[in-house]
Amino acid sequence: MSIQIHVIAPYEAMIPIIQECTPLFPKLEIQYSVGDLAKGVELAIEAEQNGTEIIISRGGTAQLIKKAVKVPVIDVQLSGYDMIRSLTLASQSNEKTAIVGFSNITSGAQAIIDLMDLPLKVYNINSKDEVASLILQLKSLGYERIVGDVVTFDTANVFGLNGFLIQSGKESIVKAFEEAQLVHRYLTKNDTISHLFSQLFMKEHPNIMILDEKNKIVFEQLKHFNKNPLSHDQIHLVNANLEFHKTEVKNQFVINDFQLLVTAYEMTIESNKFKVYVLEKEEISLNSQRGITAYTEINLEQIAANSHAMKVTLKNLEALYERNKVIHLKGDFGSGRSFIVRYIHQQLSGGGTLLSIDLAQVNPDHLSKISLIKVSNVEILHAENWALIPNLQAFIENCQSLQIGVFVVTEQLLEQEVVHRLKLNTIIVPSLAERIEDIPILIQYFLMDYYHKYGTTAIKIKEDALKLIEDQARFMEVSDLRALMKLAALNEKDYVISMETLDAVLLEHQKLTGNIPLQGTLKEIEKEVIKMVLKENNNNQSKAAERLGINRATLWRKLKD
Repeated sequence: MSIQIHVIAPYEAMIPIIQECTPLFPKLEIQYSVGDLAKGVELAIEAEQNGTEIIISRGGTAQLIKKAVKVPVIDVQLSGYDMIRSLTLASQSNEKTAIVGFSNITSGAQAIIDLMDLPLKVYNINSKDEVASLILQLKSLGYERIVGDVVTFDTANVFGLNGFLIQSGKESIVKAFEEAQLVHRYLTKNDTISHLFSQLFMKEHPNIMILDEKNKIVFEQLKHFNKNPLSHDQIHLVNANLEFHKTEVKNQFVINDFQLLVTAYEMTIESNKFKVYVLEKEEISLNSQRGITAYTEINLEQIAANSHAMKVTLKNLEALYERNKVIHLKGDFGSGRSFIVRYIHQQLSGGGTLLSIDLAQVNPDHLSKISLIKVSNVEILHAENWALIPNLQAFIENCQSLQIGVFVVTEQLLEQEVVHRLKLNTIIVPSLAERIEDIPILIQYFLMDYYHKYGTTAIKIKEDALKLIEDQARFMEVSDLRALMKLAALNEKDYVISMETLDAVLLEHQKLTGNIPLQGTLKEIEKEVIKMVLKENNNNQSKAAERLGINRATLWRKLKD
């Protein structure tokens, strides 16, 4: 009979490695899911209810799970290989970087840093409660990237730094499965009746909290929440209501983009009093309208701004935003306009909701009905055909009166009448061709992103491959570069993306995007450029020649050669 194993991966990129190791252990029936800390505990409790005999997790998540379940929990230990790979990748960045963690991480990290002479600094902690204060201190010292476990990674991102996660490799996962086989020899069966009642209770109450007489949470299962949604003040209010009425009470709260109903009552077990909270989540209709998206939590990678063009763009944007001016962001498709909006929102708004409204899907008559409660910024997409509609002007003016930032995002420049009427301040987003200095940084960001998401191997790109991308930047935008690097990262078997891999994925990328082929002689590529510009100008040779900076005769001759 196979052993029921459930792996709670604290991060998504662990899953492909688990899948790779699974065939090596035919006697184990291995299931897996992704969840960190409290979410990992929820998944572990659910797995236990479904008959899992052994749970495998890592770090702080494993420690929390051990306190919440009765079955054995195996903690995946970091190997020296894990540390070398992660620290090598972290050292590739120009950002000031620190490693933060418990001694089981930092002692090994310090040895590797000394051995490999890496430009990294190590900081040791003795409790997870020290993480937040230490990261704030490091931020004040100019550190931009924090390397560590999941708690450190998440805390760094919350405080606006670039978190970097130390991941577990194949040999660490294999060792955990081997340990599971050993532990199973001593495994005893759970009580069937207790297990049945536990299953029924959890199914009946997917979101429940139990507090003791000191209002300490002694148990919680929050399947529909990433974390406890109630603040200290809200818990105090529910308890006061319960104390006054001495019976079951109900309270309603509006939290971010949902409404929370809390039903509370008291229970006494063996002279110990407990308060039971049953939570129900109801979505607010703010973003139920098609074409309206509310962003309440935004986690972005750092913006690449080494180029002069991008530095000037961000400086001007910040100046306009601080003065509550209506900002018109004009840029080609894929140039990163919405990314810039979210970046400004994250950096300067101080919190609140970013509301994105797509006028290609939303009737302008609906604008006056949109709730702006807790909204700090509004992004308006596809305004070209609606710019002169009075409802749009009234909506923008209302946002300004409420000190809500407004970003009008288009691909084309708007007519002067529109600019004047809506009081727009136009910023043209630089193309990738104007941001050559940003390309290495963008590539590094993308590779790190795919490393975390998919566990890809590549952590760098060779100079000749980078030079090819820089040379062809005029044919791409940021979204094209991201897609290209995803193809390269997923298909590169080595740690460095080679010219051979880049050549191979370029062909596939061209099929997907319709971009100009990069193979052939300069004359052949030049002819493809002319054909592309002609197509964009409806085969009008005069307009195409003007855009290319040549006369019609030269254009005609180059096509005939």
